[in-house]
Amino acid sequence: MLTLYGIANCDTIKKARKWLNDQGIEYQFHDYKKLGVDEKALKNWIKQVGWEVLLNKRGTTWRKLDDATKESVDEASAIQIMLDNPSIIKRPVLDVNGQITVGFKADIYQTLFK
Repeated sequence: MLTLYGIANCDTIKKARKWLNDQGIEYQFHDYKKLGVDEKALKNWIKQVGWEVLLNKRGTTWRKLDDATKESVDEASAIQIMLDNPSIIKRPVLDVNGQITVGFKADIYQTLFK
């Protein structure tokens, strides 16, 4: 099963969805702003790529957090932050039969679907 996780109005998600559609690749889209993120799935992603990769420190959601939270973030607090604020998760997260890829680059997707 192929699942693309993200937020529908994100430009990077739109690029990833267009690429998948243009290649004729079927996928399920999970909008984690509307549907949230399952804690078990999130912990699996972290196990594969690390919480530092998933936690988007460049977006407005991160900037809105108080300084104490930002300065003391570790894996446990990052998990809670991502569960409470799914839009802080870097996107897209692509799950191809349990293999996780974070972010969108056409050449990486091309390699995944050879």
